[in-house]
Amino acid sequence: MLEGILQYLSGSHYVVIMVLLFFFAYIENLFPPSPSDVVVVVGVSILATLNVSSPLILFIVSLGSATGFVTMFFIGKYVGEKVLRKGRFKFISEESIAYLDKMFAKYGYYIIVANRFLPGTRAVISFFAGLHKLKPIKIIALATVSAVLWNVFLVYLGLTIGNNVKLIDYYLSTYTNTLLIVTGVLVVVLTGRVILKKYGNKS
Repeated sequence: MLEGILQYLSGSHYVVIMVLLFFFAYIENLFPPSPSDVVVVVGVSILATLNVSSPLILFIVSLGSATGFVTMFFIGKYVGEKVLRKGRFKFISEESIAYLDKMFAKYGYYIIVANRFLPGTRAVISFFAGLHKLKPIKIIALATVSAVLWNVFLVYLGLTIGNNVKLIDYYLSTYTNTLLIVTGVLVVVLTGRVILKKYGNKS
């Protein structure tokens, strides 16, 4: 599927390419996982050969990313209570939701800024940001900042690497895997601290 998308991009008009880049940047927030990052990088390299300005490309993909995030935010805001807090999903415990409440109450806006740099969790973060009733104006501003920062990186890759899909996938996969390892270690450490604190208090 990805190869077909990339092949279609290479033979399309620049307006069509930009619409598709917006679409993939947008849809990733609603229906992950999506190959949006690879598509954006390749799309950037193709648009560069067509003399489309980098700032315009950055604007389009960042707009798609931010709009998708805000869409999922409002879904979480208006549907999240019914879906999670009323027990529609039994596999999500009340303790987990309570923990997320605490995390978003304390670090919510910082998490929003970092969300684009956390592959695989972007839709989850935007949904829970809405669920926890964070302020929409701040969310829109911070989601936009996060989108621009991440897409600067993708545009840079597109301009420097070109349409070498294997190399692009290597860099993005290496980044994602490294981040997952770091996140896993942090989760283990934080969980251990919570357990030690809980049982330490009892003793």
